[in-house]
Amino acid sequence: MRKALAVFCGTAAVFSVLTAPAAASDPVADALARDLGISASDARTRLVHQDRAHAVSAALHVADAGRWFESGKLTVAVLNAADAQVVSRAGAVPRLVSRSAASLAQLVERVKSSGHPFRSVGVDVRSNDVVVTTLGDFPAMEGVRVVRVSQPFVQQAGEVNAGDPWWPGSESNCSVGFAATDSGGGKHFVTAGHCTNDANQAAYGESGQRNRLGTSNAGGSRSVNAREGDMGVVAVTEAGWTLSPVVNTWGSPALTVSGSKEALVGEAVCHTGNTAPKFECGTVNSVNQTVDYGSVVIDGLTLTTACSQGGDSGGAWLSGSSAVGLHSGGQSSCSPGSSGDNSIFQPVNEALARWGLSLVVGGGGGDAEPPSAPSGLRSAGVTSSSVSLAWDAASDNVAVTGYDVYNGQTLATSVASTSATVSGLAADTAYTFTVVARDAAGNVSKRSDALSVRTSPGSGRTFSSDADFPLRDFQVAVSPVTSSAAGSAAASVSVRVDATHSCSQDLNITLVAPSGRSYPLQRYGGYPCTPFQPKAFTVRPASGERAAGTWTLRVGDNGPQDVGLLSGWSITL
Repeated sequence: MRKALAVFCGTAAVFSVLTAPAAASDPVADALARDLGISASDARTRLVHQDRAHAVSAALHVADAGRWFESGKLTVAVLNAADAQVVSRAGAVPRLVSRSAASLAQLVERVKSSGHPFRSVGVDVRSNDVVVTTLGDFPAMEGVRVVRVSQPFVQQAGEVNAGDPWWPGSESNCSVGFAATDSGGGKHFVTAGHCTNDANQAAYGESGQRNRLGTSNAGGSRSVNAREGDMGVVAVTEAGWTLSPVVNTWGSPALTVSGSKEALVGEAVCHTGNTAPKFECGTVNSVNQTVDYGSVVIDGLTLTTACSQGGDSGGAWLSGSSAVGLHSGGQSSCSPGSSGDNSIFQPVNEALARWGLSLVVGGGGGDAEPPSAPSGLRSAGVTSSSVSLAWDAASDNVAVTGYDVYNGQTLATSVASTSATVSGLAADTAYTFTVVARDAAGNVSKRSDALSVRTSPGSGRTFSSDADFPLRDFQVAVSPVTSSAAGSAAASVSVRVDATHSCSQDLNITLVAPSGRSYPLQRYGGYPCTPFQPKAFTVRPASGERAAGTWTLRVGDNGPQDVGLLSGWSITL
């Protein structure tokens, strides 16, 4: 029984002003104009800017603490001036922040393991902190912002309504998400996991168990309503039912799905479902949030300002014509002038990747060719609770739009760049990671070769990176390491640099603390040249220098005609 739970290709900067051409009828732009209180022309222009921001994000490879859409452009949180320059050259807006993505993830895990109840918790990339919403009191924590709320979130279910719903057995209706096919050509659609709890349950296109369309959660392995997400699959097996990329916009002109992508904080999104007002829009407040619905806690959800109602569950969420999510729940009144609407969706790419499905898209059958598998998966840093990964970019006949990182068979994170940090791991434990690539049409690559990594012992205060960085003339190699050590750094900190270079006198080596304070390890200069070999340095940090956070080793080659390799380094705090 289903439970009703109460509770860019290029990197050159873009200087031209982007405006959208006039359109006779655009259902997404019309709905955005209505729900965001802007003109139809401004809504079309916003959609153009959002697409450009996604393209810039896909092409931008930089270690960041979050990305979002603001004032018509992609904004990227970075930790240093060098990365800020990379962001600017790509056509995005850099914002310098103090907390890394890894340190923010650690704060989230601290909240989740504190034992105190919350409604939701996750990173607010725009303010570079962690936000907890709670119905009651919550203890103060550094870097954590507490917001008191008056109502819980609920996973939405509904009664029978006319329109475009589907019915699990004899239960109340949910809404169809997106049509998809498997590798053998089998027909399916993805929807909410709390709508597909029962294994092998008949699925109907009309109330009263009429007009059967297929089977929900076939075999009992195609539904998740737990920490991993809120997603499920209905197999479309009955004769006469065909798959379509067309989205029901409830009286507005038809909208055809063109692909899928991950939603950006700040961008406008719309959803369609069976319950009035049926086709509603809002903006993304936050991504990768943990939500407590009262009877189940779910990770990785996206929170928006749109309204929704019971019966919308499982319905489609879109950014323009791109699929972004499956409706999960929320807290909404959908009353005129209401400012408290919050609706929640499950990212759709996670569901497609989990069950090896390809989105059905329009445009002459769409792009059916998946990207190549990512290669060169490697460890870029290890702590007692996290592993940083990097890999070589996949290729695609159109464009790769993102990557999904798996810890065993569980989706750990989704990113647009070729690096990621998986947090919340146990100390001194072996983990196996793989990565898949996605394109705009929702095609998913084969998995990369597996990489096994063991986290550091929990009691240790040594943190390291084994990532390779070439040392080239008049360039600076920047290698970060994330520390989870508590308290202040030791009075004497040891740094080991594993590097080779034909001229040690060319190298300027600097350690940068999480506070931004720099500690020179070696200054360039001198003659004649002698080879640099792996070497240990000792640093005496400033009083009170905190140990936790991202420590960065910067190795600059300040001379011509000599090259080398930084193959790794470690710091003992």
